[in-house]
Amino acid sequence: MNTPVSKIIIAIDGHSSTGKSSFAKAIAAKLGYIYVDSGAMYRAVTLYGLQHGLISDDGKINTKALIAALPDIQIEFRNIDGQNITFLQQVNVEHDIRSIKVSQLVSDVSAIAEVRTHLVHAQQLMGKDKGIVMDGRDIGTVVFPQAELKIFMTADPHVRAKRRYKELVAKGGQVSLQEILQHIIQRDYIDEHRTITPLRKADDALLLDNSHLTLADQMKWFEGIAAKY
Repeated sequence: MNTPVSKIIIAIDGHSSTGKSSFAKAIAAKLGYIYVDSGAMYRAVTLYGLQHGLISDDGKINTKALIAALPDIQIEFRNIDGQNITFLQQVNVEHDIRSIKVSQLVSDVSAIAEVRTHLVHAQQLMGKDKGIVMDGRDIGTVVFPQAELKIFMTADPHVRAKRRYKELVAKGGQVSLQEILQHIIQRDYIDEHRTITPLRKADDALLLDNSHLTLADQMKWFEGIAAKY
């Protein structure tokens, strides 16, 4: 693979459970770039809200209190044994932020304008020196509209549900495939119809439907793209 001559920003957006993070991590590792999972930041804020009673067990968000707490929420990424690990308040929460409870609530938290503004600013600071691969839902449209390379990933909802199901079961989760499918369809709708920075493909983004592609297939596709930079 040809490494871009000068460092660039690579923005990867798309639907949930399309393997954005795995793809972005592989690209970052290949190019020696920094990888940032923007979705993990929204999940961390959601987890913080649950842990501190700002979000009730039935999903009701105390929006005013959550917004007020934003300056106190400490999120960082640490590379441990080659793995990108999310820390919240100095605690490893990589497993906790992937729980079904957080997954069910993160879209609602992400739709809060002040939360998005706060995290977008943090994300932009991370990319000020370029040489970064960031994945999420508004990276190419809002966070880095000037990104040199934008990719929008999608896949059939049933394929995504099966992938997510296998991932959660492997981690000991007790969930049903149908429950995950319904959640994915619901989350797609919320992400695409929210008032604040809805999920959409940037006009200059390249579309990657990986319904039937392995990670190796996707990297081969990326090799052809990287050769142009």
